[in-house]
Amino acid sequence: MKTIKRKKAISIILASLLSISLTACGSGGTDSGTAAGGDSKGGKVTLELAISKSSQDSAFIQQDILDAFEKQTNIRVNLQLIPAEQTTTVLQTKLAVDETPDIIQYNLASAVTDLNLERNFEILDSEPWASRIVNKDVLSSSGHLYSFHVSQDTGMQGVVYNKQIFEELGLSIPTNYEEFLAICEKIKASGITPVFMPYKDAWAANIWPAAAFADFVAKNDPTFFDELNSNKKKWSDVPEFKTFLEQQYEVYTKGYTNTDVLSDSYDMAVGKFLNKEVAMMFMGDWLIEGVAEQDPSMELGVFPIPSSDNASLGASPLGGQLFIPKKSKHLDEAKQFLDYIASKDVAQQIVDSKGYVSNFSDVTTPELPAYKQDIVDNYITPKKTVLTTDAYMLVDRSELYRLLQDQFAGGLSPEEVLKSWDEKFSQLMQDKGAEGF
Repeated sequence: MKTIKRKKAISIILASLLSISLTACGSGGTDSGTAAGGDSKGGKVTLELAISKSSQDSAFIQQDILDAFEKQTNIRVNLQLIPAEQTTTVLQTKLAVDETPDIIQYNLASAVTDLNLERNFEILDSEPWASRIVNKDVLSSSGHLYSFHVSQDTGMQGVVYNKQIFEELGLSIPTNYEEFLAICEKIKASGITPVFMPYKDAWAANIWPAAAFADFVAKNDPTFFDELNSNKKKWSDVPEFKTFLEQQYEVYTKGYTNTDVLSDSYDMAVGKFLNKEVAMMFMGDWLIEGVAEQDPSMELGVFPIPSSDNASLGASPLGGQLFIPKKSKHLDEAKQFLDYIASKDVAQQIVDSKGYVSNFSDVTTPELPAYKQDIVDNYITPKKTVLTTDAYMLVDRSELYRLLQDQFAGGLSPEEVLKSWDEKFSQLMQDKGAEGF
């Protein structure tokens, strides 16, 4: 009886949450007379694809592609556009009451923590397109392919820098922390702020440790995240993690940053670079795109977080992948949709139109912006990238970001940050029923 009441209550919540989003069903040229998740009167299968409204520019829902897929297969794709702020809640509820879309677009790292990836989604290892994937890491979790994308361009995290300033001052890309500090000193002496830290936005304080931790683990302790997630090791067990937090904080205490790091926000960053007030920032290459939109002549690049010798460039978990729920009402047709997008001609069309770095061995990457081509040539092709810690963390990371903020407020030492995060991490893993906690 309690179960029945609970499912009724959840259904009511779902209906309320979807009152806005379901008005979008049938948009984009789909047949609004088709029953959600069902077939039309003519027997044509209709796939339900759930996607956040904030992702309406997604390559996978371009109308010409959906129309061509329908013409070729007689399978219609109906879009469920969910308000951005409700996306996670709506999808969680849909999965809970078995009102499951056939396909979901979401972020892999977030799907692990938000949507119980392994329980709710199909493993795609054996799909026809899987053998053509160049970089499976950006689509995988726990050793299996769970998601689909035609691009391997995950968004790279490191030190975004002004190439012109480096050239004017005769600076080279640093290969270790000592060289980085020397560069900061020369930039400061020129009258320019070396590093912009916008740590009013707590997530920005995680760019340095997310890449530094992952680089160290990949090279020195490759089983660490498996042991961490089974409660066999803790964050504070790795002395180098403390060192990496000390490094980032030292850049601030040495006077190489903006003064008001906890008052300045990320939305100020583009203007800081455009005005040449700052030379560097610990950030992703998406910042470079933002600057280029305002001033295409400004030459920016990105190099690895210099936490240790010859570090790899951090790779963010890829965003906007497609997932197929295990309880899809049209499982075979959903997989057929992925097969279609993965076909050489269609994948090439998408890669060309979006300027993606192809993740298929038989699909050619188009001409890229200079900064992105540098990333491909210097890091992606020679495999000098490492997935950041976000890819391996099975819990919400907001509390970690706040703890990093507290370090810059002077309230916590690096040791205290790690020990506090150990406690919070353990509690979050307990809450999600993780084995070993």
